[in-house]
Amino acid sequence: MSTIHPDPEATGAQTPHLDFAGTTPYEDYVQADVLTHLQHLRSDDPGEMVFLVTTQVMELWFTVIVHEWETAAHAMRGDRLDVAQDALKRSLRELEALNASWTPLAQLTPAQFNSYRSSLGEGSGFQSAMYRRMEFLLGDKSASMLVPHRGAPRVHAELEKALAEPGLYDEALALLARRGHAIPGSVLGRDLTRKYEPSPEVEAVWTAIYANPDQNDELVRLGEVLTDVGELVWRWRNDHLLATRRAMGSKTGTGGSAGVAWLEKRATKNVFPELWTARSHV
Repeated sequence: MSTIHPDPEATGAQTPHLDFAGTTPYEDYVQADVLTHLQHLRSDDPGEMVFLVTTQVMELWFTVIVHEWETAAHAMRGDRLDVAQDALKRSLRELEALNASWTPLAQLTPAQFNSYRSSLGEGSGFQSAMYRRMEFLLGDKSASMLVPHRGAPRVHAELEKALAEPGLYDEALALLARRGHAIPGSVLGRDLTRKYEPSPEVEAVWTAIYANPDQNDELVRLGEVLTDVGELVWRWRNDHLLATRRAMGSKTGTGGSAGVAWLEKRATKNVFPELWTARSHV
């Protein structure tokens, strides 16, 4: 006995609008056709597609996270902690999604990775301009990281601007200073184009804030959400290390990077250092 599906229009059921003169409004907004035709494979290996798409997805998450952190930095500069907190909290969910991007790649065997590794040529993740902007916002700055982008004027200019601007932690410490906490002038007036270095005085400020949570509730919550960001960044670096170690061992990385050795060094570093060390003194 067959089942007859009634015509939605005949029964008066509500149906979506299906007839458009051009592209659909969804396509106009999402640009799905552009996104799904950006995969230009360079090998015949069927596994290259997931590697390429996963990497492209990572770039999109980098872009969202940079937007959130720039929003948070700007809000802290204007003493709008509620706006900053909201942006930082959103970035936590986005960092979790970014970190989950390693899952499709985490089980690659050396043979599977080698089957299309040569297609990368000199390409390497450390050349990602958007990831570099993320690192700059975390206070991990280096003018030498602009060098690979000299041939792309717009990208180079954006990175040069980001290099010279305060990062998330710079804005947080400036806010603490405006709230009457003793952040030293050497920290507030530091060369923003250089990597942030830990300060005993800043550690003492965070220790005092955490030791008196009733008086510093808003600043403790700021410290905690920044610590959450730092933890997820640490997890990202370690997941990157594990995926790379599994796929290629200790061989030299693509683009001439040191591969696992470089990632191992990165994985030991915490961002926003005094937020971690101050906990030993509370």
